[in-house]
Amino acid sequence: MAYWLFKSEPNTWSWDDQVKKGKKGEEWDGVRNYQARNTMRAMKKGDLGFFYHSVNEKRIVGIVEVVVEAHPDSTDGSGTWECVDIAAVEAVPNPVTLDDIKAEPTLADMVLVNNSRLSVQPVTAKEWTIIRKMGGLT
Repeated sequence: MAYWLFKSEPNTWSWDDQVKKGKKGEEWDGVRNYQARNTMRAMKKGDLGFFYHSVNEKRIVGIVEVVVEAHPDSTDGSGTWECVDIAAVEAVPNPVTLDDIKAEPTLADMVLVNNSRLSVQPVTAKEWTIIRKMGGLT
């Protein structure tokens, strides 16, 4: 299993919006960055990810699961862009802020710390475990 982080502006697509989609999930569409697209191509059904509210909040608020592997993005007519479908799994009881993550020395190499603008990014198993604990999950 691999781990990921999905960033969204909460006024565009929030954790609550994701939860409302249920187990079927929703396309993680609209990504127009080659690195992020290629990251989604590497995702497998059952992989887990952090759901991150960007902009003003800058915090991890939930856990999602990849429910459909990479496929054409329905919002792209060119055929260039792909996406995965994700479904909400559980909320993070104590949301973990970007400042919290940056303050944790063991997370200094995390992609989020070093390239916070990338909308879809990998998370290592070590980072996954540390952040889950920070967020009150076991």
